[in-house]
Parts: sequence; C-alpha cells; structure tokens
Amino acid sequence: MLGNPRYPTYQVFLAAAIAALITAVLMPLFIKMMRHEGVGQQIRADGPEQHLVKQGTPTMGGVIMLIAVILTCFIQAKWTSDLKLAVTAMLVTGSLGLLDDIESVAHKRSLGLTPSQKMIGLVAISVGFCLAAVNLCDVSPAIRFPGGFMIDLGILTTTLPIAGGISVPWLYVFFVFLLMAGLSNAVNLTDGLDGLAGGCSFGVMMAMSMVAFRYDAINLSIFAAAIAGACVGFLWYNGHPASIFMGDTGSLSLGAAFAALAVLTKTEIVALVMGGLFIIEALSVIIQVVSFKLTRKRVFLMAPIHHHFEKLGWDENKVVLRFWIVAAAFATLGFALYFKLG
Repeated sequence: MLGNPRYPTYQVFLAAAIAALITAVLMPLFIKMMRHEGVGQQIRADGPEQHLVKQGTPTMGGVIMLIAVILTCFIQAKWTSDLKLAVTAMLVTGSLGLLDDIESVAHKRSLGLTPSQKMIGLVAISVGFCLAAVNLCDVSPAIRFPGGFMIDLGILTTTLPIAGGISVPWLYVFFVFLLMAGLSNAVNLTDGLDGLAGGCSFGVMMAMSMVAFRYDAINLSIFAAAIAGACVGFLWYNGHPASIFMGDTGSLSLGAAFAALAVLTKTEIVALVMGGLFIIEALSVIIQVVSFKLTRKRVFLMAPIHHHFEKLGWDENKVVLRFWIVAAAFATLGFALYFKLG
C-alpha cells in the first residue's frame, strides 16, 4: 500500500489524486469509443430548449468513474469487510444504472428502465446491503440525531435460521432502503446540467471522507476520497459544453455510495444535511408533482429546481456554479455538525 502508514491523511489525498488521474486518462478513450458506436444521450423533449443541442452526446461516463475508484482502492486501501460492502453497493447500483442507460440508448428515449423496475432493483440492493452491514460489519441498527438523541430501530428484530442465524432488524432495513433509494434518485435528479452532479458530489464525498477518517475507518475514507477524485477527473470532460455525461451508471452509484458510507460510519442523519442540495432537488420534484395533481398548478417553472432557475433566465454555468456553492455549504455544515456530535 502506498503512503507512509504514520501519515494516513497522505493516503487519503493520494487516493483522490490517483482516481482523478485514472479517470482523466481513460475518459478520452471511452468518449472516442462511445462516439464510434453511436452511443449518445437522449434529451427529454419537454426540457429546456437550449438542451436539445446536447442530443447524442456520449453517455455512461460513470463506467470509467467506477473503474477508477476500484483501481484506486486496490492501490491504496486494505480490503476490509466494510470497504468490500461499500464497493459492492456502489457497483451493483451502478450496474442497475448501466442497464437503464443501455435501455435508453437502445430505444432512443430519455427514459430507460421503468420506475417499478428501478425500484425493485433498489429494494433488493438496499435490503441486501443492510443485512450484510448489520450481520457482517456489526453496524448498529440505531440512528443518531443531533444532541445525542438516538432511536433504536432494532426493537423489531427477527433471527432467521440461515447460515448460523441472520439478524433482520425490520425497521432499520426499511430506513436504509429509504436512505439508499432516496439518495440514489436524488443524485440522479441532480444530474441535469453539465458538471452539476459531479461537482456537488465532489464536495459531499470529501466531507464523507473526513467523517470516515475521524470514525477511524481509513479504508472508507480512501474510498470516499477516490470517488471525489473520480468526480474531478470526470468534470474535466463534463464541464459545459459537456463532452460526455455520467448517465445513470454514475449518478445512481454515487448516491448509493453516499448512503453506504453514511450507514457504515453511523452518520445517516448527518448525511442528510451533507447532501442537502440533493434533497432539495428531489423535494422540488415531489412538490411539483403533488401540487399539479392536487391543484393543477405548478410551484416551479420546471422541476428539478435547477431547471426552474434556467427558466428564470440564469445561464447554465451560473446555475451550476451557485449550486456547487450551496452543495459545499451543506457538506461543510454536515461535517461541522458531525464534529460537534463526535
């Protein structure tokens, strides 16, 4: 393993640099291959008119990001049970996103898998992850709130006579499903402008890396830093005008990795503060849909909320930059809250 073991912070920053370099080197080859194969993003017809020029831009850049993260972990980290679980959650969810991207490209439409198909996949992934976290990584089925207040979600636990006994804390399983499915879809909804999801994820993952470091989970810290670095390498090609999009392969896996880190470091509630920008994006869609169904009126000019600001006349780069700032502020606030709680 690279780096002086006496200075683990060196390993964390080096992980980010390695992942960024791998992504930056491999991405041009991937873009060239996607263009040669005619694999391009399908733009939603009801979106902002200025986005129509993005039709056909290569997509699935998340594949390279995942490769970069995995290679970095092999170089920098020890494959402890918590790291294996976090990486598995990211890869399996990324595979679900890849299927969605392939469906979208194959049928030349902006939507790939149906919402029910995605939800079934996320249910299976989150339940499997939760059971593994509780039984293999000794994760407590309790959630901690600011002020030291805790709720034990393991009060309804069943032990299944499988492989020596599998503990199933039903309430916590449901909570983890909401967290993982919610964050995966929230990041996916945020991925609507050039550089938006990647830049916001960078700040959040760096904050999660610091949380994991303070939690004494150095390998998870390296994992989070590698994701942040991959986002940087990706942004080199995803900045406006984007040469490639991450696709659902990238956005779903980023959200799942975020949720996995939150569970494994016992920062589920703090993570919701860190990912505040993602939560706002998801809430804007929920509010828009509910309002229209109940009153036939829209709260926003268009949802998710980043499109609302575009409709107001903001330049795409201005929206992205300001959302980066907001995302970084939420990530900083979340880490400060964790630091105070710790």
